[in-house]
Amino acid sequence: MTDTATTDTSAPDTSTTRLACVQLEIDGGTVEANLTRALEAIDEAAADGADLIALPELFDVGYFAFETYERAAVSLASERLERFADRARRHGVAILAGTVIEDLAASAADGLDVPAESGLANTAVLFDATGTRRLVYRKHHLFGYGSAESERLEPGERVDVADVAGFTVGVTTCYDLRFPELYRRLLDAGADLVLVPSAWPYPRVEHWQTLPRSRAIENLSYVAAINGSGTFESGDTLVGRTTVYDPWGTPIATCDDAPKTVTADLDPDRVAAVREEFPALGDRRIE
Repeated sequence: MTDTATTDTSAPDTSTTRLACVQLEIDGGTVEANLTRALEAIDEAAADGADLIALPELFDVGYFAFETYERAAVSLASERLERFADRARRHGVAILAGTVIEDLAASAADGLDVPAESGLANTAVLFDATGTRRLVYRKHHLFGYGSAESERLEPGERVDVADVAGFTVGVTTCYDLRFPELYRRLLDAGADLVLVPSAWPYPRVEHWQTLPRSRAIENLSYVAAINGSGTFESGDTLVGRTTVYDPWGTPIATCDDAPKTVTADLDPDRVAAVREEFPALGDRRIE
């Protein structure tokens, strides 16, 4: 279903974690078609030896399909999310279903902690290889600048991490990249890999290539920026260019703006080694 861009086509090293970032082609508002493509991409990535698979922001409804947000919203305990938990169990892989439009009232009714009693949120869910929900991240910084996101959604409040696939994983979403203090909070929580599901559009290609690299350099951690692919009825087109950065900020796997699965083998010991070699974090004076 998707082409694959990877830094290594050999069998995965058992001492590394194979991360697969699905740059999914997203059709605005066509939820079931998008879900089908996402699940097929997960199956392919798992067959390729992935340990952790990450999807882009609003992969099911499409970021720029604002008018469909309300009808597409679901509880995090819904059947839609259970499909990804089931795939995680079936393949024995961790999956970031990131992100979906969450119906906060429905999630609350299902017993989940929510930042508001009602409304919608832009929410990522990380499942481990047993299909257990390990982390929920609701986008903190809601985009204005002519976007309806800040008008339609509630911001998140929690910043959590989870030990998954050999890493302490944190999650942020798209516009969050412009707020480095959020990444410091993840650093202080122990994150050594940050997944950033996004829907980054043209023309801000340079920003997309600079910001996640900067977050990796600042925090000496892996950062994977997972974008979507496609053009929406609004005329907005996603820049693609999903990229994985190592703790030095070096791009180790990337692609263009076409649908692809970008794969990189990550060394769980690499972050500690880089931080020991270049102990800049020990010189922080502002906490």
